[in-house]
Amino acid sequence: MPSLKNAVTHRMSSRGIDPLALFGQHDSCLRTIESEFDAKIIVRGEDVIITGEEAEVQQAASTLRQLMRSVQQGHSYEVNDIIRATRSIKENGDDAKPFSGESLDIMSRREQIRARGPNQQKYVEAVRKNDIVFSIGPAGTGKTYLAVAMAMSALRRREAERIVLARPAVEAGESLGFLPGDPQEKIDPYLRPLYDALHDMAPTNKAERLIEDGTIEIIPMAYMRGRTFNSAFVILDEAQNTTRAQMKMFLTRLGANSKAIITGDVTQIDLPEDKVSGLVHVQQVLNRIKGIAFVYLTETDVVRHRLVQDIIKAYEKVEEKEKN
Repeated sequence: MPSLKNAVTHRMSSRGIDPLALFGQHDSCLRTIESEFDAKIIVRGEDVIITGEEAEVQQAASTLRQLMRSVQQGHSYEVNDIIRATRSIKENGDDAKPFSGESLDIMSRREQIRARGPNQQKYVEAVRKNDIVFSIGPAGTGKTYLAVAMAMSALRRREAERIVLARPAVEAGESLGFLPGDPQEKIDPYLRPLYDALHDMAPTNKAERLIEDGTIEIIPMAYMRGRTFNSAFVILDEAQNTTRAQMKMFLTRLGANSKAIITGDVTQIDLPEDKVSGLVHVQQVLNRIKGIAFVYLTETDVVRHRLVQDIIKAYEKVEEKEKN
């Protein structure tokens, strides 16, 4: 409940907008905005009344205006979308871009996949305009998921003949030798996030069929040497765990009529301390080449549980203090 001292009131109309789509089940969307801005929001008929400190009220009203435009355009959203919108408005004020991004022609098990937030929209646009795109950001920002969705979309539109998904198998505190199974079974856990994203976008039998006939290939990084990928959509995930030589090797596998997306989080490098991350190094080497784009996602783009944003921020503060 906001303090009544210096409180101001702002009234806006929701006329012509579906209340359930705008306010959420049991007004969950409004309660989320209240908690983010420390403002009190009351609905009376078609009027929405916001009360609180002036700055908080203005930002809450900006968020509601974005939501209203989104619903009028036929978009649906979740609580996490609203949290991203509120935090974008806190950082950028009225210059914050609408959080309902472009929809892809691919469905997940729940809904049509779309860019969630302005940075994810930049990501989608960068892939459309460039043949090589680096997507760099913290965990949970949709780097891998969107990459797989865009690859599936390209396959569906016949812009690519196949998809290649790769990941480095780096020993993050565990030795592969102590894991059970044959070499392929030891590698599979590293590739599981790619399988998970794929199976969320295609029925299990279809996904398995595409893998069996070679239309989709999921491989560890080590198996790429000496190959050339033509007419392919190639994704390298967890690229922060590649060395400089591995990154160069991957980038030079790209053949004619192909695209590549390289994703990674430079704050989660599992390489030995004496090894330089290929993802860190490549930003200095390729940042001015036409046809190559770098897209940076932040904690405001997190699409996992709403607390993940706060967890990332808390760790960033501690790491910043340790640097100083």
